[in-house]
Amino acid sequence: MGKWQRVLYQPNLPLGKNGERVTACKEHIELSKEAAKEGMVLLKNEESVLPFATGTKLALFGKGSFDYVKGGGGSGDVTVSYIRNLYDGFQSIEGVEVYEELSDFYREDIKKQYAEKKEPGMTKEPVLSDELCKDARSFTDTAIITICRFSGEGCDRKSTYDKKDENGRYIRRERFYGNCSRSFYVGEHVEQTDIKARFEDGDFYLSYAEKAMVEQVKKYFDKIVVVLNVGGMVDTDWFIRDDKIKSVLLAFQGGMEGGTAAAELLFGIGNPSGKLSDTFAKKLEDYPSSYNFHESDQYVDYIEDIYVGYRYFETIPGAFEKVNYPFGYGLSYTSFVWSVVSATEQNGVITVAVNVTNTGKYAGKEVIQLYTGAPQGVLGKAAKSLVAFEKTRLLQQGETQQLQLTFATDSLASYDDLGKVQKSAYVLEAGDYTFFVGNSVRNVEKVEFVYTVSETKVIKQLTSKIAPTSLKERMTADGSFEKLPQSEPNDPDFSALEKIPGEELDGLAPRLRSVEPLNVLFQSGEKIYTLKDVAEGKVGLEEFVVQLSDEDLAHILGGQPNTSTANTFGMGNMPQYGVPNIMTADGPAGLRIAPECGVNTTAFPCATLLACTWNRELVYRVGEADAKEVKENNIAMWLTPAINIHRSPLCGRNFEYYSEDPFLTGTLASQMVKGIQSQHISASVKHFALNNKETNRKRCDSRVSERAAREIYLKAFEIIVSEAKPWCIMSSYNIINGHRASENAELLTGILRDEWGFEGIVTSDWWTFGEHYKEVKAGNDIKMACGYPKQLLEALDKKLLTREEMEICAKRILNLILKID
Repeated sequence: MGKWQRVLYQPNLPLGKNGERVTACKEHIELSKEAAKEGMVLLKNEESVLPFATGTKLALFGKGSFDYVKGGGGSGDVTVSYIRNLYDGFQSIEGVEVYEELSDFYREDIKKQYAEKKEPGMTKEPVLSDELCKDARSFTDTAIITICRFSGEGCDRKSTYDKKDENGRYIRRERFYGNCSRSFYVGEHVEQTDIKARFEDGDFYLSYAEKAMVEQVKKYFDKIVVVLNVGGMVDTDWFIRDDKIKSVLLAFQGGMEGGTAAAELLFGIGNPSGKLSDTFAKKLEDYPSSYNFHESDQYVDYIEDIYVGYRYFETIPGAFEKVNYPFGYGLSYTSFVWSVVSATEQNGVITVAVNVTNTGKYAGKEVIQLYTGAPQGVLGKAAKSLVAFEKTRLLQQGETQQLQLTFATDSLASYDDLGKVQKSAYVLEAGDYTFFVGNSVRNVEKVEFVYTVSETKVIKQLTSKIAPTSLKERMTADGSFEKLPQSEPNDPDFSALEKIPGEELDGLAPRLRSVEPLNVLFQSGEKIYTLKDVAEGKVGLEEFVVQLSDEDLAHILGGQPNTSTANTFGMGNMPQYGVPNIMTADGPAGLRIAPECGVNTTAFPCATLLACTWNRELVYRVGEADAKEVKENNIAMWLTPAINIHRSPLCGRNFEYYSEDPFLTGTLASQMVKGIQSQHISASVKHFALNNKETNRKRCDSRVSERAAREIYLKAFEIIVSEAKPWCIMSSYNIINGHRASENAELLTGILRDEWGFEGIVTSDWWTFGEHYKEVKAGNDIKMACGYPKQLLEALDKKLLTREEMEICAKRILNLILKID
């Protein structure tokens, strides 16, 4: 098939063997289930209750046994032909009996709530009768409680207001940082009924109805297993020390086969090998971000700085004991021992060889994690930082595998944003760098190897970029705070242009411009070069772009209308020059296309579950499979992976993101990008950057130190640019230190291109508040879902924008189109 024929072809052309479709094929659905099983985390298994023996009878409690949440809402949603809930999963396993009268009760209640237009995960927990509990106990001594949660794009999770100060005012959150105590108020005279209503809905914590159900089940059953069908961090304090709750499986949102995956693991058809990609604290207020997450809709102060997730809990005084389940934690049905064989440094690369042996009675996989402990120096460091990890193959009883964990010594450097050592530089401070090997951040052994830096050295000299303008202070390693210099933010809403009628940036999806290809009149006999001429080497891209008029350039810098199955718009669309209109599609849990097209695709597990696999090869396969479905449906760009850091459990979009750790995020998401682009489909890595809150996301200012930005929130993007060379990165909606992300030249050109060497395109997020001419000047190549060509031409006329700046962006867009197959 000729170049671009697929993206121009409207009906579906199957890509599978013997003319079969790959979209939602059996192999992809099996891969989805495999990935789900690999990432689910066994949090608790007292008395080895799990795996269940064949023939075990079960009583299924909780609406979640039928109200299954396959994934998050918004761009992460996927249209599928079916969904397997936990009950369905047990029905697929031979010999399993469930108490049907109890299941009938939940099935009918959920069916009724769905008929009332309640969405999965948004239903209410029904009231359970004691009589039904007694009958269930007569049937079996084993109860399974399922708790489900929905989260989605555009809104954040709820917090509870459960404390009063001495004046009777309700405190939203209270947070203790070392020797500092901070709190803020919901407002005067908040009614207890309002607080109850918020808590009743349930989110991070159990709702009142869920608590009542759990207590009711505990009255009748002493052998209870909990399954958590959730998108990310939730309260675990209610079961960790409860002797009646024997086992807990963190099943996440496992895609269309998630219920079957969980059921199979509970019966030993497979062995849990997932490890947490986040820290699970005892209470919501134990996370350092909680006290100010909902403080304002206009800004978020990242006052905890680099001490995010386990970096906070392992470092800050008083935080260590506030953890229920540490980062990297996860149980197995079998047991492993590991030992360090060797640790060496050569040519700036440290290699630690570790032998891992399965000493239990089940086949299983183990994840070995390597952490560094850096000297505090004058900059201050986290007590531990993940620098390498590897997962074993499936090891049989008694089998041993040697893993090689490697990393560059330069990766141990810290960024000095204030000039304590060398301003705007990555520095490796003098001292001993120690290392820890284990299967979680806490279950580790110290390696008998020390990397000693005799004198502090500069690893990379940079210049200050995206420095804070309004963040007044930040946390240091001892829990105290240091002051930060202030500077002037710009006005993100200021325009040097008069508003053009019909093009006001009001946050609503504007009428699509550029809906028709431009009619360009050429002089008689004038040679017209096409993009195919460039593809075939007959003419250079520079010469091709020179022939484009200013109007042509303005056209190509904006998104284009949907064709075929697309519902997120495209780019290109200049047939007079042979430029195709290539389509985009949402992700990241599977290909999301217009439901009215009647095309069902494969729903894979949410990104957080994929991160908990700690399995590079598996994540690559998921990306590769998804890209085949994208390609088969004539889409050219998949808008994934989303890699923002889990700063707070309250971020509504955490299910789409990987982890609290930038190294784990960047390493696994790199494999996703490689898998996608192996099919000549463009990935679009998002949201660049610091999009860690959904509330008022288009106007909210993420106020962060330059060090935290570079070491935590930009690091995963940097890893992906270096390792996977993505073809596209999507800028985020939010403001960063007083400058809108999509208009930020320091971010999009200075850091992304000049420092990291990124060669792809930058697209805006859809319907951003950013002003188009400012975005072009900053290096945001294309405005989606559509552009504002009249605005660009006016800016060009008023010399606020140059043709050269427009040509630079146009060439990058055309270069991406040339890569599409």
